[in-house]
Amino acid sequence: MRPEHTPLRPLSDLVPLLGPDARLLRPDLAPDHPVPAREVQVRGITHDSRKAGPGDLYAALPGTRVHGAEFAEQVALAGAAAVLTDPEGADRAAATGLPTLVVPDVRAVLGTVASWVFKDPSGDLLLIGTTGTSGKTTVSYLVEAGLRRAGMGTGLIGTVEMRVGDERVSSSLTTPEATDLHGLFALMRERGVTAAAMEVSSHALALGRVGGTRYDVAVFTNLSQDHLDFHSDLRDYFETKARLFTPEYCDIAVVNADDRFGRALVDMVQALGKVPVTTFGVQGFSDADPETALVPDWSAVDVRLGAAGSTFRIVGPGGMEARASVGLPGPFNVSNAMAAIIGLVEAGLPLETAIEGVADAPGVPGRMEKVLTSSAPAQDFTALVDYSHKPGAVEAVLSSVRSIAEGGVTVVLGCGGDRDRAKRPLMGEAAARLADQVVITNDNPRSEDPVAIAAAMLEGVTRVPENARARVTVELDRADAIRLAVARARAGDVIVVAGKGHETGQYVKGEVLPFDDREVLRTAIEEHLSADVRERLGVALLDVHRPAGG
Repeated sequence: MRPEHTPLRPLSDLVPLLGPDARLLRPDLAPDHPVPAREVQVRGITHDSRKAGPGDLYAALPGTRVHGAEFAEQVALAGAAAVLTDPEGADRAAATGLPTLVVPDVRAVLGTVASWVFKDPSGDLLLIGTTGTSGKTTVSYLVEAGLRRAGMGTGLIGTVEMRVGDERVSSSLTTPEATDLHGLFALMRERGVTAAAMEVSSHALALGRVGGTRYDVAVFTNLSQDHLDFHSDLRDYFETKARLFTPEYCDIAVVNADDRFGRALVDMVQALGKVPVTTFGVQGFSDADPETALVPDWSAVDVRLGAAGSTFRIVGPGGMEARASVGLPGPFNVSNAMAAIIGLVEAGLPLETAIEGVADAPGVPGRMEKVLTSSAPAQDFTALVDYSHKPGAVEAVLSSVRSIAEGGVTVVLGCGGDRDRAKRPLMGEAAARLADQVVITNDNPRSEDPVAIAAAMLEGVTRVPENARARVTVELDRADAIRLAVARARAGDVIVVAGKGHETGQYVKGEVLPFDDREVLRTAIEEHLSADVRERLGVALLDVHRPAGG
């Protein structure tokens, strides 16, 4: 997505911004020509050769198999004005006759270049970015609701979707590539958006996708093990997240003081002394020793949890105090609500406006999303779909539903293939420790064998003492696993189908097969309420039962 009307900009104005190592090759001119015969003008930028059009600057990036410069001829025929590439791609790009801007590392400058092409669009928006392992999506939706409450034209960028005003566009990345991101900011500006909420992933920070972006407020939710197939270790993961809270990216930091990595981040940012920090917490929710815990600037106290959401009282600096609520269950959503409210306040919104916006926010797709059927009055158990696909998220979700369940807790859970393998036993262990029944199943196996993934999860299950272990069943057909969980449901129980959330496809052997947990769960509930389907489920592959009396 990009704006319809972008003014032409002279490429020669860009070169000085990229440092002494940048050079502009002009194969369209004779080597000894003293003055350019014409000025190169650009009006857009793309890293995807298939999307290149007239007036575009094409960013030819090195790939894992093919260098983007291989497609320079294609973009020249499409009317591109110039190519941005590295020394490896310079000759191939220049061979097209297009002016070629050469820099040592294209990714390192891509955000800066994209921002320049579109005239610094993020600087024209009130922009609140959220990072962390869990909660980014929920906080972003709550922030966007608060911005709307304040009467602003809003945008949203994240895992589930991108929104420009009321127009919705599906997302393929949590944070778009820099060329797309700045084009999206420019489109927002063109359509009257004045404020936006967005998720900022560690991949985006590591790969320069948010280069050239300025955040009025950057929010940190929490950090737990994830993405260790990309990051070398947990420290590298944390330090990558921490980049968002430097003067390069943000004006104000809002940090969760209940999280140990949040407290480390506060120390880090305060030691640099260049970005002001505001902290928040939820009473009784800190993972620190009470005697050494950081006292947050803003606290949620008198928290009352419920199946439909929670109420709490906010206490802030200078005796500020107000009642607040969030329409999402669980203590971790109180923390998410605090992150959004304090982020909005630091962005300049009145406290009451921020509270009202968060309280009125609709549910977040695939995040503790309640699934009901047309036969809802007969449904005497709670069914939820949640995106939790990492150990910390599984633990938070199951701990939360335990606090609202009148009966037992059942979780249907798998792990994705071709991703961080070390988290699989941790997720299996958390599920077996915190639920009453666990159905281990397929998630997005991608190129891996689902049996091997399930076996890794079962390794974690065995770490839980038998007398404290949930009843664990393996059913690799995800639809059957969901039906099994529903068939076992009793009055007052809570079922959580975890891992895929808002996703509508399952990644298997290079294909994306249609699969929506919400629709499959809804159908299973309807079947369960209309007829006894348990005898038609067959025998599960493996059933490890809690010992009698356990």
